[in-house]
Amino acid sequence: MSVTPIRLFGDPVLTTPAAPVVDFDAELRALVDDLTETMHAAGGAGLAAPQLGVGLRVFTWYVDGEVGHLVNPDVSPVGEETEDGPEGCLSIPGYRWDCRRHLHVVATGWNMHGDPVRVEGSELLARAIQHETDHLDGVLFVDRLDPDARAAALAELEAAEWAGMAAWLPAPAPVVKVSPH
Repeated sequence: MSVTPIRLFGDPVLTTPAAPVVDFDAELRALVDDLTETMHAAGGAGLAAPQLGVGLRVFTWYVDGEVGHLVNPDVSPVGEETEDGPEGCLSIPGYRWDCRRHLHVVATGWNMHGDPVRVEGSELLARAIQHETDHLDGVLFVDRLDPDARAAALAELEAAEWAGMAAWLPAPAPVVKVSPH
């Protein structure tokens, strides 16, 4: 497991649809571990493989104390209810804009061992699942903003202190050792 650099807005990998996972092997398990560790180090609610420069359909999430991952997800809204809410992205650090998402979703896919998984999510978990699945489709949340908000967001991102950088490396959580004395 390792904290891995997160690709930043402007990197073509973020707008390229990811390929389905076909091998449920040690390499996939290592990727899920890296995604999870990097997500925690960055303080995120989710992280998709393309954000680490890996073009595979896998993501992790951390919402309400629950950690999970999905491989080759298929997401469907449950009902028609949507909400506008603040959304950010580890590939667009320091920025948040209101984005409309379905309030309830169900996602199916597999875990890193190839076992079937079904996740039902509402509110923040539903938002995270939709956001991360968008990454797998090459879609960023700023692409979902209404035209005026998107234009304003893109203008702000051109002036971001990290604009033009390829990636950033979150600092891993410090390990605190307690003296036996």
